[in-house]
Amino acid sequence: MSSVIYPTTNFTATEQLCITHGDGIHVYDSDGKEYIEGLAGLWCTSLGYSNSEVVEAITDQLNRLPFQHTFGGKTHEPVMQLADKLKAMVPVEDAYFFFGNSGSDANDSHYKMLKYYFNAIGKPEKRKIITRERGYHGVTVAAGALTSLPANLAHFDAPLEALSILRTDAPHYYSGRKGNETEAQFVDRILTSLEDQILAEDPATIAAMIVEPITGASGVIVPPEGYYEGLQALLRKHDILVWADEVICGFGRTGADFGSTTMGIKPDLMTFAKQLSSAYFPISAAVIPGWMYDAMVAQTNEVGVFGHGYTYSGHPAACAAALKTLEIYERDGIFAHAADVGAYMQARLREMFDDHPMVGEVRGKGLIAALELVSNKTTGAIIPGGKGGAAAVEACQSEGLILRAVAGNALAFCPPLIITREEVDEMLRRAKAGVDAAYDRLKAEGLLDG
Repeated sequence: MSSVIYPTTNFTATEQLCITHGDGIHVYDSDGKEYIEGLAGLWCTSLGYSNSEVVEAITDQLNRLPFQHTFGGKTHEPVMQLADKLKAMVPVEDAYFFFGNSGSDANDSHYKMLKYYFNAIGKPEKRKIITRERGYHGVTVAAGALTSLPANLAHFDAPLEALSILRTDAPHYYSGRKGNETEAQFVDRILTSLEDQILAEDPATIAAMIVEPITGASGVIVPPEGYYEGLQALLRKHDILVWADEVICGFGRTGADFGSTTMGIKPDLMTFAKQLSSAYFPISAAVIPGWMYDAMVAQTNEVGVFGHGYTYSGHPAACAAALKTLEIYERDGIFAHAADVGAYMQARLREMFDDHPMVGEVRGKGLIAALELVSNKTTGAIIPGGKGGAAAVEACQSEGLILRAVAGNALAFCPPLIITREEVDEMLRRAKAGVDAAYDRLKAEGLLDG
C-alpha cells in the first residue's frame, strides 16, 4: 500500500481499483477491464475522458504562460475573459467572480465574503447561515460545517456554534413525510418550521441560506413542486440572501444551464466548480452580485487589500480549460443534448426500476438520478448500515459500471453529459444486472423484509 491519505475512503479498504486511462464515457483499470463511468468521476467529467480540445487548450496555455497569480493588481487575459463569459451567462445581477480551486473553497470564500459585506454595510450581527439536513457543501472548515452528512461531521468537531450555522429540514418528501401527508402539506410543514426557526433566531441576525438546487451526495433529492417558490418568498420576506450551490447542478447537469433554472431559483449568490472545466483542471467560482461587490470596495481600500485569496486563484491553465469547456457546451448544444438524453434516462430508469422489490423511489432530473434502495418496498424500511448501497455498487462494478452509493442506500447516476441514448441503455442494462445481483445477495443474507 502506498503512503497516500485517501479522501472519503475507509482507511482499511484503500487501493481497490486503479484506473489507468479513459475514452468517452468509459474508463479502464490496471487489468484492462472497461467500465462505464456512471458518476462522471465525482459528478464532474461532463465532456467525458478524451476531449482533445480541452487538453490542447490547457497545453497551449501552459506553453504560453504556465502560471500567473492574481494578487496585488496582477492579472492575465484568460481570467478576465472567463469572468466576462460567465457574467453573460449567470442569473446574478451584475455578477463578480472570485476564482478558486474546488467547490469547498468557493463555499468557504462565500462564507467569508458574506461576513465582509455585512461588516461593510454596518450589520455585523447578520452572521448566521442556514443550511439543510442532508446538505453537502464541501469539507473545509466552514464548508464542512455547512455540510450535514454524518460521515463528514463525525470526529472532526465542526465548530457549528462558533460559525453560527443553523439547520433546517431536508426537502425529501419520500423520507420526511408524516403519515398520509401530501407533498403540498409536507412543503407547508417544513417551511412553517423554518419560519418559526427564523423568527426565534431573529431575522436580523441571519445572512443567507445555502441550497443545492438538486442535491448530490445526500441522495439526489429533488424538492417537491412549490418548495422553492415558498422558500424564496420566505427568505425575501425576512431579508435573507438566497445562496445556490451549483457545484454539481451547474452547466447542463439538470438539462438546463443551471440547476437554479431547472428548479425556478433566483439566486443572490452562486457557487461553481466541477463541470466548469469538465474537471480537466481544478477551478471554482464564488459568484456575488455587483451591489455586494460595490459595498466591499471601501473596506479593501481602507485595509489596503482584500485579504483573501489562493496562490492558484484564477490559474491561467484552469481558466483556459473552463473557457474551452464553455465554448464546447455552447457550440455543440450540450445543454440541449443533456435535456433530451436526460429525459430519456429518467423515463428508462422508471420503466426498469419502479417495480423492483428493492427500489423504494426513483428520482432525478436531466442526467442526474438515484434509486432509493430499501429493505421493504411497502414500508420504505431502510437497509441497515448502508449495506444495500454498498452491495449494489460492488455488483454494478462487477458488471462494468462505476456508480456511487450516497446517503447510505441511494444509488446515484450522473454520467458524462455526452452520453448517448444507446449508451444510456447499456449503462442501465449493467445497472439492472447489478441491482438484481445485490438483491439476491441481501435476500440470502436476511437483510431484506420484502
